[in-house]
Amino acid sequence: MARIRALKFFPLEAIEEPIAQPRDQASPFPERSRLPPRAQLLRPKITAAIPCYNEGQFIGDLVLQTRRLVDQVVVVNDGSQDGTSSAARAAGALVVEHGSNKGYGEAITSCFQAARKTDTDILVTLDGDNQHTPDDITALVSPIVRGEADIVIGSRLLKQSPQTNMRRYRRLGIRMITWLCNVGSPVKMTDSQSGFRAYRRSVIESVTLTDRRMGVSVEMLIKARKKGFIICEVPITCRYHSESSEQNPVSHGLGVVLAVIMFRLGSMWPANGASAESGIGGNGQDAVSQQSASR
Repeated sequence: MARIRALKFFPLEAIEEPIAQPRDQASPFPERSRLPPRAQLLRPKITAAIPCYNEGQFIGDLVLQTRRLVDQVVVVNDGSQDGTSSAARAAGALVVEHGSNKGYGEAITSCFQAARKTDTDILVTLDGDNQHTPDDITALVSPIVRGEADIVIGSRLLKQSPQTNMRRYRRLGIRMITWLCNVGSPVKMTDSQSGFRAYRRSVIESVTLTDRRMGVSVEMLIKARKKGFIICEVPITCRYHSESSEQNPVSHGLGVVLAVIMFRLGSMWPANGASAESGIGGNGQDAVSQQSASR
């Protein structure tokens, strides 16, 4: 079983000064020194992108809260019919329009395309139905700012919060899908389905997404893992409520499971003949870390 390493948390306010990394003798995890270097971002430009479908009642406040923590907010309106676009624009977001409802995967692809067209250093994605807490963005981007990760997943299962009122069937489904993502790989995670994530620019430039629905979440992780990007997790709060966007759990779960199997099988036979799940730099070292944030 791959080892899980704990990353230290530093507040985002400290990023204007270079952060001295601890020496190996001061760390209980000497394997950290063998990770390939990642550039620290002292003053990164952060874009938050929010895929939306009929979230007009939430999106205005969500954009306002998010703008306090990032440089720009992009809302991808996936064919909404309820005034989502006007509410997002009024709150100061750049809106990307889909003429019809194309699906979550298409919306995430549009989020990535919007970030590529700007000088964004870090892209944060979060859901538009008020499930995610924008204040968690600070913890989410910190490992990328410090040069310790390329992708950061906001995990709902890493550390339970009193505000996270997840139903048992949802928790079970997340664990099953995540197990399918993890099995046979040295790169482990706890929440492969979370839509609250942060990406270094090199990730959004080099990973091409093809799934047009909910399987896009695991597609990104499997392809990024194959390319050797470092993935870590931080705990987040997730608030479920009566107006939360939710698909039929059976059809949703089966669709994602099939997507996981398809992408995992496809990753076993890379074109160059190398091991697709070889971890960082092809040496099989675990690329996933779990981070406890002081909030």
